[in-house]
Amino acid sequence: MPAKKTPLQRSRSRDEIRRLAHNYADSQLFINPGDFIVQSNPYRRPLRPQDLDGFDFSRQLPRDQFFSASALAAQRILLNVYESELIFLPKGPLAPVEQDFRTFYADEIKLAGEAIRPILEDHLFGFLDREIDVSGPWSLPAMRAYFATRLDEANRGESRVVETILAAGDKEAAATDFLIQLAADFLTEASAMARNVLGNFGAPLSELFKVLIDEYGYGVPEAKHSTLFEKTLESRELLTDIHAYWQFYLGSSLALVNYFHLVSRNHANFFRYLGALYYTESTLSHANRQQARMLQRIFPGAVDTRYFEEHVHIDQHHSRMVLSKIIEPIVERCGDAVILEIVRGFEEFRLLQGLADEDLIAQIEWSNAREEYHAKAQRLVAQGNLRRPAQRTAFKETKGELSVTHVHDEHELFLVEDGTIDLVTGYGQSVRLTAGDAMVIARNRLHGSVVLSEACRYSVQPVEDAQLWSC
Repeated sequence: MPAKKTPLQRSRSRDEIRRLAHNYADSQLFINPGDFIVQSNPYRRPLRPQDLDGFDFSRQLPRDQFFSASALAAQRILLNVYESELIFLPKGPLAPVEQDFRTFYADEIKLAGEAIRPILEDHLFGFLDREIDVSGPWSLPAMRAYFATRLDEANRGESRVVETILAAGDKEAAATDFLIQLAADFLTEASAMARNVLGNFGAPLSELFKVLIDEYGYGVPEAKHSTLFEKTLESRELLTDIHAYWQFYLGSSLALVNYFHLVSRNHANFFRYLGALYYTESTLSHANRQQARMLQRIFPGAVDTRYFEEHVHIDQHHSRMVLSKIIEPIVERCGDAVILEIVRGFEEFRLLQGLADEDLIAQIEWSNAREEYHAKAQRLVAQGNLRRPAQRTAFKETKGELSVTHVHDEHELFLVEDGTIDLVTGYGQSVRLTAGDAMVIARNRLHGSVVLSEACRYSVQPVEDAQLWSC
């Protein structure tokens, strides 16, 4: 059943919403940068504005479309809008990117972002209201018992993400994909939290500020959590520039960052923020312990895991602080009525984290099986029984032309008719295709391409589930 439109969505036509999206995304900052990696320029973040006309941002996405092309496009735009309120400077001199710096922070583009922001928030996160039911009588003892049960479940057993990485054929590539997803958040860690330490809500504000300054290393750059993560990236010879790997972030990874901005930027969501904060502080210790061991096993003696080890210790402390020093005093001050919102935030972020894990697992498995999908495509072509040739779309591109990473909402057959092209399935991962070669791009899987020959002609067309699994 299609989701109902909210009053915000009903007040604007689909065409008007599409125009608002273009007003923001058509900026020169967000067009194809000509490379998959962007260094020393935290303002260049491609958005594929040419795709926007195919999306309907006027409706709430259902849960089963959380990994869709529309979701990825909206998450990218939304993060840019939020982060225009944060301060970024390039690693090198400002002069070469000064115009981009001024454009990124210009009132004109920020106003364009504000016009589309609430529509995208509803498009992306509106489904949470339908998916989560925390109604019922709540009290402090009931809340404590509920949290204890949920956290016991979350902190038991092995991480499915860790198990997937360790089972991958190319474990190093899978672990690198994992680190790149974390970079979307960890290089700007606690930026959303900082939105919540302004104003005055008594002693809990000071306790929240203590958590914040822990994240910022108490003013010591070397102890700042984002610095520790930079050391992890450097140990694997990865860039530490803000969003250098923008094109390799999954939409669900961006959703985790965006959710915290969503509930922090609009202070009407403050109680949801507290619940989400408690969930993440109470589960990261268990997750980071396993992640540190996984990285050490895959890169023995060649990876800095101090970031993860620090969180094994500090997040146990933060979990206790958030519950006993922040949440419980606020409930005692504001009354049991706020518990529902706190529990809702806890459950919302728990759901989003589970979806992000599912998405990353699927991406790793597809990219690791890219030769198998290459072989499936070859068999499909040889069988000659593709059932939807009318939906085939042809392209002709020239040497060096790059397709910014994106996803499709259906399985697609990518067939090269002439020339040579690399189909990119992840950072440092690709399949080289020449005339007659084909590849199946699985539904919702992030990919891009770059032409290697003087020219390349290729086509794409949908592939049905039954065709894919029968070949």
